[in-house]
Amino acid sequence: MSTKIVIAGGFGAGKTTLVGSVSEIPAVTTEAVMTEASIGHDDISATPHKVTTTVAMDFGRITVDQQLIMYMFGTPGQTRFWFMWDDLVRGAVGAVVVVDCRRLAESFEAVDYFETNRRIPYIVALNRFDGQLEYTTEQVREALEVSPSVPILDFDARDRSSGGTVLKTLLRYALSTNAAAAPVG
Repeated sequence: MSTKIVIAGGFGAGKTTLVGSVSEIPAVTTEAVMTEASIGHDDISATPHKVTTTVAMDFGRITVDQQLIMYMFGTPGQTRFWFMWDDLVRGAVGAVVVVDCRRLAESFEAVDYFETNRRIPYIVALNRFDGQLEYTTEQVREALEVSPSVPILDFDARDRSSGGTVLKTLLRYALSTNAAAAPVG
């Protein structure tokens, strides 16, 4: 059996890094070198060493157990590529919204997307840059206006174990959310 999840979030939040760190196959990416065309559109002040960006999607796979394979689809972060999100999200059992706490404003639209599309359970994953977070999970919950029922956890997108914990949390949450929505009888 297979399932699909989406890794979403703002520009430079760590989506490609998360997919690459947890995938059991070499991640498929659509990274393109950033050009002068991105000046004025992409704020790299918090990520000055960033030289590439996702222009379509990232793809990875994890075998959870003998009965479940999980396919990960990472979205592009810039709003000019968000016309692809509806297609990438179609059929997903859940989503992870990766947040860079140094730039919370970059996450507002991604959270709003999943709040609006309530049919897709999502969690929020706060990526630790330089090993630290700028805000507590409750401060982020308040700033992003995330429902108290939505899990928020911190992690390091570069670390396979940490990323795995995020994905396990999403699967548990999606299962419990979908079970709660299932008709009884």
